[in-house]
Amino acid sequence: MRRLFLFTILGTSMLASPAMAAAQSEAQVATGDDAAALRAELENMRAQMEKMQRRLDALEGASAPASISAPIVASAAEPVVAGGNMVAAAPAAASSAKPETSVNWRGAPEWKRDDGWSFKPRGRLQVDMASVDTPTGVTEDRGGFRTEFRRLYLGVDGTVPGGFGYRLEFDLAGVDAELTDGYISYGTGPLSLTVGQVKTFWGLEEMTSDLFTSMMERSTISQAFGFERRVGLSAEYAKDDILLQGGVFGANASDLLDDRNNSFAADGRAVWSPKLGDKTQLHLGGSLHMRDLNDADASVRYRARPGAHTTDLRLVDTGNIAAKGERSWGLEGSVRHGPFHATAEGYWQKVQRVDGANPTFFGGYAEVGMVLTKGDSRGYKEGAFDRLKPSNPIHKGGPGAIEVNLRYDHLDLNDVDITGGKQQAAWLSLVWAPMDYVRLTANYGKLWISDARVAAANGDREYQADTFGLRTQIDF
Repeated sequence: MRRLFLFTILGTSMLASPAMAAAQSEAQVATGDDAAALRAELENMRAQMEKMQRRLDALEGASAPASISAPIVASAAEPVVAGGNMVAAAPAAASSAKPETSVNWRGAPEWKRDDGWSFKPRGRLQVDMASVDTPTGVTEDRGGFRTEFRRLYLGVDGTVPGGFGYRLEFDLAGVDAELTDGYISYGTGPLSLTVGQVKTFWGLEEMTSDLFTSMMERSTISQAFGFERRVGLSAEYAKDDILLQGGVFGANASDLLDDRNNSFAADGRAVWSPKLGDKTQLHLGGSLHMRDLNDADASVRYRARPGAHTTDLRLVDTGNIAAKGERSWGLEGSVRHGPFHATAEGYWQKVQRVDGANPTFFGGYAEVGMVLTKGDSRGYKEGAFDRLKPSNPIHKGGPGAIEVNLRYDHLDLNDVDITGGKQQAAWLSLVWAPMDYVRLTANYGKLWISDARVAAANGDREYQADTFGLRTQIDF
């Protein structure tokens, strides 16, 4: 191939030079000055051929033609050989190529550039149907069967070159749009910093997205003790089996313009989550919380719904308590082994009253669950439960993923001279995820109420209630 290329160059040179061809035809009869000129011309051609031979030898020695996968950049005066064929010399590549953009699909398109930019729309829609059945005179027209848009979130998140990230999300389910998450983060390693409105660091179920909870509503400790998003500065350290979270916060974004709300809070959480073999995930953690209200007229109030958000009625309720602040702590533990999981949490809320003894209220729950479809298990990620992903989703001819859960929930709002009531409940739920981003949850709860805030028609404050619910959701 190399010889053929050489002869091709020689023939092309001859055809391109009529004077050279004429000189060659006269070489046998030329004499004197003409013969000398012809010999010089031939010597020049031979030198060029030898020079080209050396270049070809160098190219063949540098790399075999089959290994060439990228264009060879050469000067305009030098030919380029690739794959055994001569090609025109290419101009030098630009010193900085334009970043490439890729589009992935994670329930919605996600645009990513290789220089660190990314952008993804996000959202969720949850439609609830629920019924609360209580003794006569308790719920009246605030109970029975009802429907609602439980959540309607729309937002965006993404990354910025240099290790920065962002999220902005609103809940449109109510009359007015409500900011849920709005923050900027920074982190290039195990340590990250966040400023803005985030979910403060409570317990396992509270830190689990409402998309992935085992029941329609979280436990009563999440409802009763004021677990909410707040604006502040926080940090997180995550490496191997250790997760540390902490921050200082003010109020929720919706309360920032209220001059009476000058609260200051500090929250911290620590989690140890080792893997024990291939199938077992352990989770042990605890949290501490401090909040000063910084307002002479401030008060706190603890109460909980009967397991459904479709009613605004609370059967247990402390009423307003004049307070200076709160001190609270919680413990959390869970184990996952293949399709099985068991979880328990406890939480103590101590009120620093303006006058009188300081009461401490308690709540907690214990739960077991099993994913019934083969090969599926409840997800876990970064100190919280994650998405239930069916290995055989319905759009591929499978049944999706099916999970069943049983829970006991307890809330005690009686202490010192405060009688807010006790609520105990047994819950059974069935979760079906036909595919990754669609989920249906049905649950039934049997509630036992004592010292109820709302009395029955006969004056009884100790009674039972039943709650049924069905949630249909999609997220992206």
